[in-house]
Amino acid sequence: MWQEVLSSKLHRKESIYKITKNIMAVSIPIALCALFSATTKTIDALTIIRILKRIIDEEKATIQYGILNGKVDTLTMLPFSFNISFATTLVPTIASTIAKNEIDTAKRRIKFSILITILIGIPCTILMSIFSKQVLYLLFPNASAGSDMLKYSAWSIIFVMLIQTINGALQGMGKVNIGVIAFGVGAIVKLVLNIVLIPKLQINGAIISTIISHIISFIICFISLKNNIDIKFETDKFLLKPIILAITITITALIIYKILTNMFSQNIAFIITIIFSMIIYIISIILLKILSNDEISMLPYGQKEYKRMQEQKQQKC
Repeated sequence: MWQEVLSSKLHRKESIYKITKNIMAVSIPIALCALFSATTKTIDALTIIRILKRIIDEEKATIQYGILNGKVDTLTMLPFSFNISFATTLVPTIASTIAKNEIDTAKRRIKFSILITILIGIPCTILMSIFSKQVLYLLFPNASAGSDMLKYSAWSIIFVMLIQTINGALQGMGKVNIGVIAFGVGAIVKLVLNIVLIPKLQINGAIISTIISHIISFIICFISLKNNIDIKFETDKFLLKPIILAITITITALIIYKILTNMFSQNIAFIITIIFSMIIYIISIILLKILSNDEISMLPYGQKEYKRMQEQKQQKC
């Protein structure tokens, strides 16, 4: 292989300096993205207790910060941990299709990834918000304080998951600096809002500032994606139907839980509610026909399911 490289007339051998420079130009922004994504915790660590202790007792301020930084952040990070592996695999996939000039394939893959992120993020956000007390009591029965914090913090889940996915697509397209800018702007907004909102709303001010900073980072990433590749996101598929799904799972979960609490203990009722709610959620996705046949084939084991559906159609014909 090395002899072919040396004797190639089509490709010129690049210097180690140039190769190293190219690698650093990609790896440093990606590393900074990971660094900036953790800045909300750092900003909270620097501001919450300092500001809160002017309003309430320092011990209470420390306890509230401990709950937010401990249990609440741990729970809201669970969906992020699942999604980050999904977003990471998007980088080489998009880079490969762009390198081959398969732009339409890249567009389909990006749209599919964003749609799946939305479909995963909706139940995570809603169920963790409306059942914040039940979640904490199930996982931390002896220290279940912080339900209000989790209720509000859960609304950042969907935006952070979307940021991860869109940023993965942008990195695959070679736009590695956009994520750094988005997270940097979000961090500045977070710091300013912490200073403004915490004296007025106490610990909830820090939570609201986090949600707003994530929304701003998402908007920057989304606009940049639209500017760099011409993708059309259908309103009914990416907005209206997800809203219907969100309403469906909210109403379903509340009704099921109310019925089951008269029959079982809180924890058992909650677990059964989550299981039935997810089943109804999946059925709703199928009934609303959110995923096309092409998108179903992109799912794990989706190719087999797609072939099975095609065979059933042929048999009916």
